[in-house]
Amino acid sequence: MRFLNILTAPAAAVMMAVPAAADSLLWEVKSEHPNIVSLEFYSQDRDHAWPGDDDVYIIDDYETHSYNLQCRSGEKICLGAWLRGHSDVYWGVGFDDREDCRGCCYICGEGDTGLQLLNE
Repeated sequence: MRFLNILTAPAAAVMMAVPAAADSLLWEVKSEHPNIVSLEFYSQDRDHAWPGDDDVYIIDDYETHSYNLQCRSGEKICLGAWLRGHSDVYWGVGFDDREDCRGCCYICGEGDTGLQLLNE
């Protein structure tokens, strides 16, 4: 009986260490600003950003851009955008997730965001 307890304890520990389920969140973003816009997405539940590694997405046209983020199911993600070289002009949570926003955050796995328009 003692032998069984030793074997089942590690198995129970492994089962409890299962990571959060992977999911995705599709963002569509369009800029109407005549200047270049830098864009990042920020997790509100962990220290993570997309694209990550100190990179940003660049929008330098008037096209709609799609970003399919691989994220954790239930994770809250916010859009942060700013004029390239001028972080005082921003949308959403802005540069480095510094600002408050309304309607710029969505939950991973609960449907797509729809078009996010960055107005002039």
